[in-house]
Amino acid sequence: MRKIKLREGTNTAVLFGHHDRHLKLIEEEYGVRCSARGEEVTVEGMPETVKQAERVLNELAALTNEGYELRSDDISHALTALRHNQDASLKELLFSASPIVTRKRFIVPKTPTQKHYLEAIEKHDIVIGIGPAGTGKTYLAMAMAVSALMKKDVSRIILARPAVEAGEKLGYLPGDMYAKVNPYLRPLYDALFDMMDMERANRLIDRGDIEIAPLAFMRGRTLNDSFVILDEAQNATAEQMKMFLTRLGFHSKAVVTGDITQIDLPSDRVSGLIEVRGILQGIAGIEFVHFDERDVVRHRLVQEIIKAYDRHSATPPHFSPSRKSEPPKRQQQDSKASRSTPSQSGSWGQSH
Repeated sequence: MRKIKLREGTNTAVLFGHHDRHLKLIEEEYGVRCSARGEEVTVEGMPETVKQAERVLNELAALTNEGYELRSDDISHALTALRHNQDASLKELLFSASPIVTRKRFIVPKTPTQKHYLEAIEKHDIVIGIGPAGTGKTYLAMAMAVSALMKKDVSRIILARPAVEAGEKLGYLPGDMYAKVNPYLRPLYDALFDMMDMERANRLIDRGDIEIAPLAFMRGRTLNDSFVILDEAQNATAEQMKMFLTRLGFHSKAVVTGDITQIDLPSDRVSGLIEVRGILQGIAGIEFVHFDERDVVRHRLVQEIIKAYDRHSATPPHFSPSRKSEPPKRQQQDSKASRSTPSQSGSWGQSH
């Protein structure tokens, strides 16, 4: 057991979180028990885990006293990152990168890979982000695009997505062409409206400063002075991927995002996102960034779900040894007859 005396005047409401949520995150991470009374926190558990929890509490208290705002999701992801990088401080993990400023919020990368991703977008004209759902690939790219438009680094944002059904056959959809493709583009609108007021976003869309369109609409265009994002790129065919990447004009950036474990293309079509890894690797000005389950910034169970599916896909399929595969009875009889009956040419069992 360890009693930690906080500095007088520490804002314990911010430090502990709503209903002591931050303390509970520390308890879950290190398997300890924390109880707070005023400016004193008691930590119970194994000596090593108590020591780790004490370190985290002291660092969080220091950040609180410096005026930093602490949010539960940020602390949760910082604790996960700390698990893989014990030498880092929470301040480095939480606030080392400059925040992306959009109309509605400050956005800070929550994992080292996310930070690398933003740096890659800053430095390179084409960035390809590959990884599982929930790792912030599209969200961070959208934040960079909105920030670039606000700073007038580009004159427009173009958001594209393949209009591919996710394992379902929806059949006929009513309405004009835009009404038919709009459901496929809804996630891009959601991310956009999370970063700027809906009224302003709609005004920019009406003016053409922001364009959201199916990937097929990109053919034949040259995209100058633009920030272009291709989302769900695992559902772009090899031909579509080449078409998209060759649209890039002067003073433009392109970010391609996708998850190669969730391909909805027909089995006879090659995913352009898979193919492009072998074609463009090593070209100056193009950067590949690979995310994994440690970068997931959704519900904590999403990480576990992704790891479970990875384990499942790595396990060889199970075949029951109790019954060997046999040809149907009719085929066995036909096969036996072909061996015992001479063909018209006099050759036994010869195929024509």
